[in-house]
Amino acid sequence: MSTDIAPRRKPRTLALELVDSLGDRIRDGRLALGDKLPTEAAIMAEFNVSRTVVREAISKLQASGLVETRHGIGTFVLGLGQAPGFKITPDQFSTLRDVIAVLELRIGVETEAAALAAQRRTPANLKTMREALDAVAAAVDAGRDAVAADFQFHLEIARATQNSHFAELMGTLGSMIIPRARLDSVEAPNDERRQYLRRVNGEHESIYDAIVGQDPDAARAAMRTHLANSRERRRRAQAEAG
Repeated sequence: MSTDIAPRRKPRTLALELVDSLGDRIRDGRLALGDKLPTEAAIMAEFNVSRTVVREAISKLQASGLVETRHGIGTFVLGLGQAPGFKITPDQFSTLRDVIAVLELRIGVETEAAALAAQRRTPANLKTMREALDAVAAAVDAGRDAVAADFQFHLEIARATQNSHFAELMGTLGSMIIPRARLDSVEAPNDERRQYLRRVNGEHESIYDAIVGQDPDAARAAMRTHLANSRERRRRAQAEAG
């Protein structure tokens, strides 16, 4: 009979395992942007680790840009981390030329994301997309800013690809990628602006319908049309300004 005793794992190893577990929940959407992490006590109980291990893991998640701790409130998900080699800063959205450049990037990424979402979406993905679209419509009808809900719809499509890299890129870019978040605030009278936003949400509905119907070609085409329309609107505005 063997008398060997398996060595106990070190706190550092346990902390790295906990970082992986919590990081996976953030990347796959179980812990979404803005969500509050469970308390230290809850994490200790779930993973059977010490408070020291939990605090080391949270510290590592903070260093990677995944979470932030607000003293006296809790720890919240910031996003999917900042890719060290790629980041678009607010000052890179300051002109029409900048916005057009980001739209070109989005056309390249989001058209394929929409096609993959049509192939892989789950009922839960469709539910969150529908909620985002309804929030856009409600905001437009009430004359409120619909940027957050608009971005949420695009983020939910990225998540529906079941490929974390799409969602990670969208999370890194953030809601600034919605052009009117930067430039539209004084562009048009309220009635004209509301009419425009309803057209935009009609384009969203076409994308959603194709994803519901599991038609990747239609989803790809609808997303390309949506983003290309936005790009052409900015190109016209740039030409008029020049």
